Parts: sequence; structure tokens; C-alpha cells
Amino acid sequence: MAEGQLKDGIAAGRLAGPQYAENFSDLHPAYDRHEALVEADRCYFCYDAPCMQACPTSIDIPLFIRQISTGNPLGAAKTIFDQNILGGMCARVCPTETLCEEVCVREVAEGKPVQIGRLQRYATDEAMARNKQFYQRAAPTGRKIAVVGAGPAGLACAHRLAVNGHEVTILEARPKAGGLNEYGIAAYKATDDFAGAEVDYVTAIGGITIENDKALGRDFSLAELAASYDAVFLGMGLGGVNALRAEGEDANGVENAVDFIAELRQASDLSTLEIGRRVVVIGGGMTAIDAAIQSKLLGAEEVTIAYRRGKDNMNASEFEQDLATVNGVVIRHWMQPKRVVAEDGRTVAIELEHTRLDGERLVGTGEIVRLPADQVFKAIGQSFDASPLNGSGNSIAMEAGRIKVDAEGKTSMAKVWAGGDCVVDAREDLTVAAVAAGRDAAESIHRALTSNGRA
Repeated sequence: MAEGQLKDGIAAGRLAGPQYAENFSDLHPAYDRHEALVEADRCYFCYDAPCMQACPTSIDIPLFIRQISTGNPLGAAKTIFDQNILGGMCARVCPTETLCEEVCVREVAEGKPVQIGRLQRYATDEAMARNKQFYQRAAPTGRKIAVVGAGPAGLACAHRLAVNGHEVTILEARPKAGGLNEYGIAAYKATDDFAGAEVDYVTAIGGITIENDKALGRDFSLAELAASYDAVFLGMGLGGVNALRAEGEDANGVENAVDFIAELRQASDLSTLEIGRRVVVIGGGMTAIDAAIQSKLLGAEEVTIAYRRGKDNMNASEFEQDLATVNGVVIRHWMQPKRVVAEDGRTVAIELEHTRLDGERLVGTGEIVRLPADQVFKAIGQSFDASPLNGSGNSIAMEAGRIKVDAEGKTSMAKVWAGGDCVVDAREDLTVAAVAAGRDAAESIHRALTSNGRA
């Protein structure tokens, strides 16, 4: 045990230097050619393709696997990119175990699905390594579109619009493009700055300009965009973090899990990151799992996830829950935070109340458990900040705290579309769903701009 691990409180350098690189190495190493061919041969190439139906972007999975099996990885990559231009990142971060692989006939029959995600990574990595571009821009239309947010939805929308000959300007509030892929994915899922490489690959089509550090509501208004551009796509994602609603949550040591993950993703030296000796993460989704596992990988001795409902209610997949436990994380169910205990303003423990269901309503039992904790991460969901939208005097219809759109992604405001986590009914934490929303909105925008037979 490293000497630093014995320190109470929050400290950096809990591990020996080389241990960090080992801990944060690629979760699923890439297939080589032989491994990909062997795995591709396991596919039955089902005529009804339940895997394809389960994919939010409707990639022709049997076709791309057949292309791999015949020694044509570039053809497979094109099949993937035709539907999902961010197929490389989705291959790394998609919960395939609850999407395409869950309905794989091999899974149903044998309990061992074809490794669709890893095959998708093999093909897309091959294309990106060769910088193989499959698309040429259509003749310039003279139309300009503004895309707010350079996350998965915004990038997918921009690429499809650029292919159709439009000029796109992406306005991104952060210093780097990529959104969730750059700032919100566990470091061991996307190594070697893959998010940045994918942004470069997507924008290499041409016709896409990214302006960083440009925030809606601060640097420009929605009314200004609508007046200056032929169409606007909003793909801002979620910015707010829900509160614990627990006494003392302002104590030093209580942090947002999304901020912790973003800091880790941007760190050039992981040994400089501070982590508690005893860490408690509140939540049951992917963010909670990512924060907990990475706390353990940074050298935390005890990491606990506390979730207010049961195992089957957790948004994180069973695979991700198992990954957490394999890494030494303890998951405790039917618990909700009541009080953060602090001494001299610094977190030393958290009190949790056992919960139960009273009919369909979750209630506290009154039984309190106290867990020692130097650090508490809040991972109980994010909220959408709508204030930048309507500061211009124009209003966009909202529902359940998010932007209301129709089946094509149109908002109630003329010339404005939206997609990704900022819209109603978004499938949170799914990069692939955001890509589908951006792609489909781009097609709708293109139809609207060319409906009179002229661009």
C-alpha cells in the first residue's frame, strides 16, 4: 500500500506513479484482424436482425459484420458511418449489453452474444487510422446553419448538414468540442484522446466551423441566431446538477460527480488529482458508476455507491454494476442521503436513511446508517437550464423542464430544431441516441431548406 493511501481526508498521489497508467488503460482492448474475423464468424446474419432494430441509429449490423468477415473493414466502417458518424465513440461507450447485444440470437440461445460493439470499433478504428473519408460534400447551397453545442447531437447534425452542402457554425460553450464524449466519459473507456480525434475526423468533411467558449445567453441570443442563420439546431445537453436535498451538503468535500469526471478527463497527470480515502457516491446511473470506479482507480480505499431504490431500478446496466463491484466498489441499495456530517467545515461522514416502497411511493423508514466519508459525489441526475433560451424575448415551448419537439426535432420557434438530452423524452447518457437525434434533425432541416426545389 502506498504511503499516501494512509492519509485521511482528500489527497493526491495515493498510488505509485506507474499504477495510474495501468489502472486507466483501455477497458476493452481493440481486436486485431484475426480476433475480428473469428468473432464476426459467430454472427448468424439473421434475416430479421433484432440487433439492428435495437440500435437507436439503425445501423445495418449484419451487413457490417459480414463485411468484416469477408476482409472488408472499410466497407464495414462506411455501413456504420452511413447511420452513425460517431460510430467509433459509440462502439466504446454504448451500453451494448442492453441494446444490440441483449437481443442477439447468440445471447438468447447461449448467453454469449456476438461482440457487436468491439467489431464496430475494429471497423471504425481502421477507417479513422487511414483517415478514410467516405463522403463528399454536395454542391454549396448557400444556406447557413448554427448549431449550439459540439456534443454528439451537434456534431452528428453538423456533419449531415455539411454533407448536404450547407455551411455550419458550431457554437460551443467549453474550451474543447466533443461534449459528453470529451468531458463526461470515464477515462478508461476512451483513451488516447479519442474524443478529440473523432471531432477532427467528423469535421474533416469541410463546411463546419467550431467556435469554442461561445455560450448561448452570454455571448449571443437565440433571436440573434435565428435572424442571422437560415436554421438553428440546439444540442446543449444538460448543465445543471440536482441537489442532494440533504442537510450539510455545502460542506467541503461534497462535489458534483460530473465535474469530477470532467476534471479527470482533462488531467495531464492523474497523480495530481485529489481523492478521498473513503468516498461515497449518491446515485444509480452511469455517472455514479463512472465516478465510483474512477475514485477507486485513483487510490480511494473505500468507495460506496448509495442508491435509493433496488438493484433492478438502477439506470446503470448490470454489466456496469458488475464492473463496479469487480473494482472493489460496494453498492448499497434502498438508501437516501439525509445529512452530511462535517467537522470544521470538512466532510467526515454521511448519514443515510433506509427506504422502502409504500405502494408505488418511496418512503423513508427512519432507520439511519452513518458511513465515514472524506468525499461525497452527487450523481443523482442533471437538469436542463432553460434560462439562456428565452432571454431574447422569444419563447420555446417546454415540457417537464426540457425543450418540447415534434417527431422531426422541430421546436415551437420557427427555424429552430433541438435534439439530445436537452429535449423531452431524451434517453439520458446514451451517446448513440443523441447522434440519432442530431442526424434526423439535420435531415429535417435540409428538407425545410430545399422544400421549394431550391437550396
